[in-house]
Amino acid sequence: MIRATLIFALLACATPAIAGSFAATSAGSSAAGSSASSHSSSGNDKVVLQARDDAASFVASDGRIRGAQLEAALRHLRERDALARRASDMQLAQAILAL
Repeated sequence: MIRATLIFALLACATPAIAGSFAATSAGSSAAGSSASSHSSSGNDKVVLQARDDAASFVASDGRIRGAQLEAALRHLRERDALARRASDMQLAQAILAL
């Protein structure tokens, strides 16, 4: 669920062409994935949620403060998602705050 929300937040920063392409290719799969994960929080989601304070510090300091939990979340997201690999650290931190 958090991954889908994070991807949506990233798409808000993306160009309309990328967003349209993503929506067309994943519309069916996201509904199935969200129902399976809506009742529990996996360990992966916890990594991202625990990084919110670090993400806030990172954004507020214009990238000068980089906490360990944020670093772990950025690494985690980029290992699992192609959109996250193309996003900047700032975009990902802002997306984490939007959760």
